[in-house]
Amino acid sequence: MSIVAGCVAYVAISVAAIIWVARTLGCNGRGLLIDAFHGEGELADSVNLLVAGFHLINVGCVALALRTADPAPSLRSALELVCNKLGVVLIVLGAMHFFNLYIFHRLRKRELAELRQPPPPGARSSIRLED
Repeated sequence: MSIVAGCVAYVAISVAAIIWVARTLGCNGRGLLIDAFHGEGELADSVNLLVAGFHLINVGCVALALRTADPAPSLRSALELVCNKLGVVLIVLGAMHFFNLYIFHRLRKRELAELRQPPPPGARSSIRLED
């Protein structure tokens, strides 16, 4: 396996993983976004457009990691090189996923805290007690 074949395999696998993760997050993350933005579907959908940025960052990482000075004299060394580079891409994808989850968790937590605040003194309650 030549270095060129290893690089082609690395790019193909990395881009496929990036597209798969982005589609999965885009499709399955809508409910979380709607919850984080208190039911505002349009805002959730606009934030979901950040998938483009997700693609750009990850493809940029793949491109930066493509360069190598390591020779690959054997199939084993070429596979190890591809796996090491792919591992970095997968770690970056995972880190970005957990960072996004943390941000949306904080948004949701802040919204829930605002909903639980007691009404200001003197405010009329909408709850009626029956006699």
